[in-house]
Amino acid sequence: MIRLTAAGTVVSLALALGLSALLLAATGYSPPDALRAILDGSLGDATALTSTLLYTAPLLLVAVGSAVCARAGVFSIGQEGQVLIGCFTGAWIALRLALTGPLMLVLVLVAAAAGGAFWAWLSSLMYRWRGVSIVVSTLLLVFVAQQLIAFSVGQAWFLQQSKGDKAVVAPRSNQIPAAARLGSIGEYPHVMVNLGLVLAVTLMLLVAFMTARTAWGFRLRLAGLSPAAAQHAGVRTGRVTSLALVISGAFAGLAGALMLASPVGTYRLQPGISATVGWDGLLVALIARNKPLLCAPVALLFGALRAGGGFLSATGVPFYLVDVVKSLLVLALVVPPVVAGRLERRRDRRRLASSAISQRPVPQEV
Repeated sequence: MIRLTAAGTVVSLALALGLSALLLAATGYSPPDALRAILDGSLGDATALTSTLLYTAPLLLVAVGSAVCARAGVFSIGQEGQVLIGCFTGAWIALRLALTGPLMLVLVLVAAAAGGAFWAWLSSLMYRWRGVSIVVSTLLLVFVAQQLIAFSVGQAWFLQQSKGDKAVVAPRSNQIPAAARLGSIGEYPHVMVNLGLVLAVTLMLLVAFMTARTAWGFRLRLAGLSPAAAQHAGVRTGRVTSLALVISGAFAGLAGALMLASPVGTYRLQPGISATVGWDGLLVALIARNKPLLCAPVALLFGALRAGGGFLSATGVPFYLVDVVKSLLVLALVVPPVVAGRLERRRDRRRLASSAISQRPVPQEV
């Protein structure tokens, strides 16, 4: 199966790149120039690599949280809304509390994680209380989060930017203070590693260990593979799945804090601040097949596509073409494992059927 999946992935990637080249050529752009621009914008120099790593951190956090949720057999698609709520709660703490020093940053990160966890817990509550589908509730809460952000930055008494001597102010908040911003390791013009990436990698390793080497991880996998068997073994599946959903929300909210407190954003709350990180992080987990350690290289790939795509759009290529190319690459990475799995299951069924036929007793003549 591994060989079949690898061969299928190579073929599908070649097809995706070929279709992307045809699309660019058909719209009047040079495929070699576009590829060169993506590489220059993502890996071309220290600045480009720094930008790629900045995008990688929140994507990795969302993906790892989504992997925990999926392993428990819960499919949540509300990470985008949880990222937005993380941005909102982090910004509220940063702009309302007059603190200095590291305590301010710690409170912002904790508040963002708590906000995302609360937003995910609402879906769990609706499911256990009224039987509302988690897929539906998490999706609908995304739109509620978007409206909450728009309302908060549109009210002067809430989080709207200070008017000062301006007659009209933009629908956004003030910039968060320096104490609430994440620092970086390294200095320009060399590669700078934001502390958000260090936090994301640390949490990824912790989750990988917890899911593979602890009793909680075993209960998580058991609840996801067979809820009936888990209940028979004494596992409280409702509590396990609810906790997995809350953990996923906390990771997404923490990713929102990174979008707010790192140079990837503008250090202020505004509509669209999540930049679809929640959706892309869910795709990262899907491609990584919900394996925490595998989320890292896939998140790095998506971070490179984001950084390179931004650089490519600056050269005149419409950004929607970059999204189409990214979608083709996602399909190229997702489809082969699914096809290989189905072929393997079909082969196993045929093998079992032939084995049953061969073991059938042969009738003897009288």
